[in-house]
Amino acid sequence: MTADSNVFAAVSAGLKTTAAAAAFVENVSFDSIPVEAIRIGTRCLLDGLGLYVAGSEEHSVRILIDEAEEMGGRPEALLLGRGDKKVPATMAARVLGTAGHAHDWDDSQVSHDPAHVYGLLTHPTIPPLSAALAMAQRLGGIDGKAFMLAFLTGFEVECKISEWMLPQHYLRGMHSSATVGTFGAYAAAAKLLRLNRDRLRHGFGIAASFAAGIRCNFGTMTKPLHVGRAAENGVAAALLAARGFTADPDALDGSWGFFAVQGGGVSAGKISQGFGKTWSIVEPGVSIKPYPCGVLTHPTIDLMLKLVTEHDAKPNDIEAVRVYAGTNILKPIRYPVAANHLQAKFSLPAALAMIALARKAGKREFSDEFVGDAPMQAMQRRISTEFDPEIEKMGFDKMRSRIVIRLKDGRAVEGSADERYRGGPKNPLSDADLEAKARSCCDGVLDEKRQSVLIDAAWSVVQLHDAGKLMEAINYVSK
Repeated sequence: MTADSNVFAAVSAGLKTTAAAAAFVENVSFDSIPVEAIRIGTRCLLDGLGLYVAGSEEHSVRILIDEAEEMGGRPEALLLGRGDKKVPATMAARVLGTAGHAHDWDDSQVSHDPAHVYGLLTHPTIPPLSAALAMAQRLGGIDGKAFMLAFLTGFEVECKISEWMLPQHYLRGMHSSATVGTFGAYAAAAKLLRLNRDRLRHGFGIAASFAAGIRCNFGTMTKPLHVGRAAENGVAAALLAARGFTADPDALDGSWGFFAVQGGGVSAGKISQGFGKTWSIVEPGVSIKPYPCGVLTHPTIDLMLKLVTEHDAKPNDIEAVRVYAGTNILKPIRYPVAANHLQAKFSLPAALAMIALARKAGKREFSDEFVGDAPMQAMQRRISTEFDPEIEKMGFDKMRSRIVIRLKDGRAVEGSADERYRGGPKNPLSDADLEAKARSCCDGVLDEKRQSVLIDAAWSVVQLHDAGKLMEAINYVSK
């Protein structure tokens, strides 16, 4: 354990959570971050940069881009999709955060706690990455190490708060990528602003009052806006705190604090982990998604692909498909037939219909054109879901499901989802797969040369003299 780690552990053991979080943000150094955390963080950075490009084409993001351009303001950071146009850092962060989450393709935090519902913690990268990108441009001269330090600081704060909070937060209907993501974005921005002591703690209080987002908006434009607002609000909280704006210095704690009000409490046993002692990005880890939809669907998508491939089941061969799962999957993945690509991200019939028709479920398949097409609508109606009490009894610590495909020739093929799902820490995407994902995100937006520039910039981030230049690698002038 490093000297810095000893300090963080001691601070966390003796202070309230807000004070411990502020002490971590103030004192953590680049040299104290494990090499493995930097390696994984660089992969998350590359993933995030590609997702910004993919999301910039979304209608919801185009609305936000137009709004930001019309509002104008102090030119601090590049506006995604508008070339050299600059807007205030808060507005730039809002657009970036929404674009990064627009396809629901951004990474997911992992937990080994059986009390949690697997996959329903937070999307940890986009809020702090968006805040760091916007603030690096506002401040100027932020080198790659300082940038990654800020990003990973926010990532760690976000994940620990998410892990320690009781699962009632999500189960009550709060969207943790919006609420907890605000703290990740704040911590990243605060680190770049070099906030310290009371101002850091007041900033956490401001962020706590900004944190919002409810799950009824899943399947709509507002779901990705949750993450955009988290990035925007985190930057705003840091800038206000830097000016001396005050808030409760213990806003995470106590009977009226964030944990109690929004989460029903916090796990006292987990708080003893402290910040930065064991970095969440390494252990338990993070899932980088191969599919642009809710992670709870991913093992089932992999299983469907395996079954139709092994048995060479063509679309016209399929009579019906039955998916069995527990409430941890069936409740949030709730659309029986998706009418558009936003609903399809939370629909097992939609995702499996894509596999049945195209043996792929990527950016092209998760489009309104593909989802609304007649073959896709018809195939969805051959696929149904059913609650399985035996799977339910096994708990929610893993994403369990099984599929039965009934073929028109009378055969039935079936299988159970592999718990070592693709993209998870136990079966991660290779670096080559990750680069291929980034290129697929950029297809139709950036040419191959620009895609290579983006990829090279991400891999070499710690060597950059000005990390704000990362934005230039992803930006373009939209049509």
